[in-house]
Amino acid sequence: MAVYAAPAFYAVLLWWFSTGVILLLDHLPRKTHRWSMAGGTIVLAVALWAIGTSARDASESGVYTAFTAAVLVWGWQEMSYYMGFISGPRPEACPPHLSKSEKFFAALGTSLWHEFAIVLGGLAILVLVWGQPNHFALCTYATLVLMNASARLNLFLGVRNLNAELLPPHLGYLAGYLAKRPMNLLFPFSVSLGTIAAALMARATLSDETLAHELVGYTLLASLTALAVLEHWFLMLPLPSAALWQWSLPGKVTPIAIETKDSAVNPHD
Repeated sequence: MAVYAAPAFYAVLLWWFSTGVILLLDHLPRKTHRWSMAGGTIVLAVALWAIGTSARDASESGVYTAFTAAVLVWGWQEMSYYMGFISGPRPEACPPHLSKSEKFFAALGTSLWHEFAIVLGGLAILVLVWGQPNHFALCTYATLVLMNASARLNLFLGVRNLNAELLPPHLGYLAGYLAKRPMNLLFPFSVSLGTIAAALMARATLSDETLAHELVGYTLLASLTALAVLEHWFLMLPLPSAALWQWSLPGKVTPIAIETKDSAVNPHD
């Protein structure tokens, strides 16, 4: 059992701590963001080097290194967007009276350069692991990209809990692109496919043909995917998910107006 518990615990700890650090840095005064981003870029360079090095290392330690480095690369992507350094050609509030399709493309305009940066990050990792025995950095990054895209689409289509307190004040304009609704048609598919993916990766750890480093890798990926599914459920169920990162949030949070099916409301009402 310990062979599964150790990587699962590590995945949970890294997910929780890295998310908290990013939230903490995002909510610091704007004047600190350029220094945070400079430090984050140094971490990005080290992470990419670690991915290239670990790609040749088909061992348990190599898999842990690849997984951690991929999470750090993703963390840089998140920081660059939420600090406003890499966003899109129209980082502004949603224009009124748009149709659903128009609103979608307007929302895309707030993050288009961010989407390109995500693709470039994936291509960089692909080049670094190409033809090497340890591919878990690429698998980790792909998991983060797909589950994040799913969560963002669900937020656009409408969820019960928007967790507005996690949004930095300078990104308040994004509220107009989020919707507060009891359910949307994408959500059941998101959680179902995520759960199936986690189950398939967990099943792979039980195969007699799975090598020791692959067992660690699949356990890490299954745990990460399960956490992403849990984050999706946080969007719908009345759970105090923000409390998980209370240590990284400011004492007072400015409420933002969120669209409901009929009108805008305060998410804290």
